[in-house]
Amino acid sequence: MAEKKKISIIALDPRAARSYKRDVESLFGEVAEVAAFSVMDGSATGVLERADLFAASTDAFGSAEELARHVPMGCQTMAIEVSFRWSELHKLKELPAGSRVLFVNFTQTMAREAIAQLEQFGINHIQWIPYFPGAKLEEDVHIAVTPDEMRYVPQHIATKINLGQRVCTSGMMIEIALRLGLEHLLETPKFQEYFRSIATSNYSFDQMFARSIRLESQFHILMESLDDGVIGINEKGEVFACSRHAEEITRVSASLIMGKRGDEVFPYIPFSQCLREKRSLPAKVTRVNGANISIEVVPVIRQKECIGAFAILQKFNEVEARQSELRSQLFHKGYYAKYGFEDVIGQSTAILRTKEVLRRMAASESPVLLIGETGTGKELFAHAVHRASNRREGPFVAINVAAFPENLLESELFGYEEGAFTGAKKGGRPGLFELAHKGTLFLDEVEGMSLPLQVKLLRVLQEKEVMRVGGGRIIHIDVRIVAATNESLEAKVDEGSFRRDLYYRLNTLPAVIPPLAQRGDDLFLLLDHFRRELHGDFQLTMPVRDFLKQYRWPGNIRELRNVVEYFIYTGHREITMDDLPPTVLRRSREPAAAPVPRQEDLRNGWQEDAFQFVLEQLYLASEAQAPIGREALLQKAREAHIPLSQQEIRGILTGMAEQGLVRVSRGRGGSRLTPAGRALWENGHS
Repeated sequence: MAEKKKISIIALDPRAARSYKRDVESLFGEVAEVAAFSVMDGSATGVLERADLFAASTDAFGSAEELARHVPMGCQTMAIEVSFRWSELHKLKELPAGSRVLFVNFTQTMAREAIAQLEQFGINHIQWIPYFPGAKLEEDVHIAVTPDEMRYVPQHIATKINLGQRVCTSGMMIEIALRLGLEHLLETPKFQEYFRSIATSNYSFDQMFARSIRLESQFHILMESLDDGVIGINEKGEVFACSRHAEEITRVSASLIMGKRGDEVFPYIPFSQCLREKRSLPAKVTRVNGANISIEVVPVIRQKECIGAFAILQKFNEVEARQSELRSQLFHKGYYAKYGFEDVIGQSTAILRTKEVLRRMAASESPVLLIGETGTGKELFAHAVHRASNRREGPFVAINVAAFPENLLESELFGYEEGAFTGAKKGGRPGLFELAHKGTLFLDEVEGMSLPLQVKLLRVLQEKEVMRVGGGRIIHIDVRIVAATNESLEAKVDEGSFRRDLYYRLNTLPAVIPPLAQRGDDLFLLLDHFRRELHGDFQLTMPVRDFLKQYRWPGNIRELRNVVEYFIYTGHREITMDDLPPTVLRRSREPAAAPVPRQEDLRNGWQEDAFQFVLEQLYLASEAQAPIGREALLQKAREAHIPLSQQEIRGILTGMAEQGLVRVSRGRGGSRLTPAGRALWENGHS
């Protein structure tokens, strides 16, 4: 237990000295020994015993020099300040206005000072007359007020009001606390109650003090709510704050180090360097009590002067754990798998075999490569793989690689730091790899990734770490990759547009998603599902059922859904052959293994419609002065109920490029009409 402070009270009158002593003891009695001395009884003669603080009334000695003769060298001194309690002043406010009232005190000076103070408190509706021993008593005065000096009140006065001994002011109590380093007591209930009971006319001081108390309280709450340890020092390098978490990390009691030099208590924290250089010292890992601790020191600058510093302490393993916890919370913010294998509709041998294979693959941590035509449901299977894996409680994050330009895809996947490029968000932004930590990242149409990004993806798979765009900090991640492609990656490798080493990394667990044409009667199970989902009410005639079963479904399940929606809007209860979408009828006449369309073939039958559709979209994009990519063309085809596949769109664009009608960029740069292409469209629609 800390040694008690010593406070000495000196007053002229012994009764006053004892009263002031009681006031001080009521607040500081638990941490300080309080002694009282009086000039009148002789206890204040000679040099007094040493104390941490001497408080003397203004009437005790004639001057400061005389006071100094009684105080040991090096001891602190201050003046006693007195006031009244609000409860006593209410009695005076009830006196009739204009009354002539004696104020009785020990000396004339003390009486006049008290009267001036009362008038400051608003007791100025009466006429005050100072009275003291030896003073002449005026006639027609019938009321007397005294601060516990009843022995000096004339006997014939009819109304006598004893305000009691004047009490020490709240300002005096605050000064005692500050001088003795006991500021923490100012927030205790007994101090707050004392401050409320004492009269004061210093409104600005009260407001500033109340604001200071609030700020200190808020600072304390903030410190204790942080998961990090916080240690604060003032401009002298002395510790004034140490949070509970900092106590746990350093194994040092805050109560024992307050006021001591930070460098002495915590030699491993560079407080002096921070104060001297007036700059933040970046976090460094230090071994403290057998644990790795990250320590960062930040200066407090006010008007270009360093008035202190804070050290932020974190246990290194807690930093990692906290990052993992925050990432896992994203699971509840939309990054989760919506579908399981139970949502895959079908009873065909092909689909049952695929589900069984992928269930076994889900238990692994290796990358899965889903291979299938467009519209076969590769993303649904990616969701299901995640739901069946050991990572099911982690986030599931999906991205269509082909939908992003290269520069945007990099920042989307890897994140970026503040200022990495024009328009970067303040504070930066985590990438999808970070968001998928402890979960699964689904890369759809992975074949559309540029070679530079393929290198970065390969590094992530090998090293399990990423670096944000514009950043220099390595971020460790734990992510499983599920990739999907509707093209032959082997062919991409052979032509040099896909890295061989990345291909073998992704192709660890390949699975082929069967096209709809190979799934038999699953077609009708899916058709009924979409009919119920879209609230349709129709039946298929036998010729239509036979036709749909023989149809090769180049757009697969996505095309089937479009057909169901088309049936609903025919308005017919019975669907006949006349109700089939025209694009489906035209395509049904196409050979099952139709080659990629050549330019000379694009002017016949349904191919002419497809050619004109793509040409129209390219022209509209040209009018908007923007390129358009295969994915955007595919989406517009779906909206127009034209069942084009991505391979067919690529074939059309290749044919157009050979004829000089369009410029096709590599990667995801999109395609633009040439002047010849624009002229072809405008001549046909003039």
